[in-house]
Amino acid sequence: SDLGPRAMYLALENYARQKGMLRMKAYFISNVDPDDAYGVLNGLDLSETLFILVSKSGTTLETLTNETLVRNMIKDAGLDPAKHMIAVTSKTSPLANSKDYLDSFYIDDYIGGRYSSTSAVGGAVLSLAIGGFVFDRFLQGASAQDGQARERDIRKNPPLLDALIGIWERNVLGYATTAVLPYAQGLSRFPAHLQQADMESNGKSVNRFGEPVNYKTGPVLFGEPGTNGQHSFYQLLHQGTDIVPLQFVGFSTNQGNLDFEVKGSTSREKLCANLAAQIVAFACGKDDENPNKRFDGGRPSSLIYGDKFSPEALGSLLSHFENKIMFQGFAWNLNSFDQEGVQLGKKLATQVLSGECTGALEAYSKMFIKR
Repeated sequence: SDLGPRAMYLALENYARQKGMLRMKAYFISNVDPDDAYGVLNGLDLSETLFILVSKSGTTLETLTNETLVRNMIKDAGLDPAKHMIAVTSKTSPLANSKDYLDSFYIDDYIGGRYSSTSAVGGAVLSLAIGGFVFDRFLQGASAQDGQARERDIRKNPPLLDALIGIWERNVLGYATTAVLPYAQGLSRFPAHLQQADMESNGKSVNRFGEPVNYKTGPVLFGEPGTNGQHSFYQLLHQGTDIVPLQFVGFSTNQGNLDFEVKGSTSREKLCANLAAQIVAFACGKDDENPNKRFDGGRPSSLIYGDKFSPEALGSLLSHFENKIMFQGFAWNLNSFDQEGVQLGKKLATQVLSGECTGALEAYSKMFIKR
């Protein structure tokens, strides 16, 4: 998946730019929709572009389709694709040691895409774009938080404590949804990555022994950075009929050196003021004679707050949520490291493309594909 590496790169892009460490700008192509590739490739100088092909199995249809498209464009530009592409894959994949790539980097077979940001998958793009030493600092932050996840005292184990709070909200209070709300623009794609990591890991209705469960498992997760989310879906969070637990993330300082004062306060101060205001508003609410303006409050929230939004902080934040997901999987007795739910659609799509489909699948395929 590109969600993790994309989220990590975007989280550090402004930091690297402000420090003068941004070596290369990274773009991502993941959707098999050709408009995704077109939107990225149009306007790029291919002679100065390096492509990173990421596929653990080396057989992922979407990835190989986009690779073929890219190779053809490189050839059309009079260039050698082998000099403009590297591969990140497993040692057992068809891509391993191929002469079609400038170089190959390897990930272990047991690492799923949603947990690969700290592997060569994230390492390749972050090291090339920002620098290997920055990626190393990112790993140091993740490692430090992994150490905390091994702490036996729950009061000193933030991921475990967070996991148990989430289980209480899901299984005791019956809340079906969680919102992750980072008050940091660098984390604009972090909720999307967590959405995949959490829902693909613990969105299961059978336990790790293949037996049906009779309790609720992973919640629906979504999010958007503040203050943007305040002007889109916070209305439902404040006054909707369903209570949605909230996870806020914030930092004391911004990554860039751009800040200015308007009407007596800086942009950073306004952002932090909104974060404080939302936490209190969700918790305490506000009474009013007009029911339309009444806020019941009682919306539970947690806060992860740091001083500087650094590579170490990002690694620690990622590790926190990965370990939280793992602990919840343990508690629910799930296999948080498979994703059988994505396989059926792939098989049916293969049938459609081969023309070997009947019934409703055939009817829909004729509607969408004009042969």
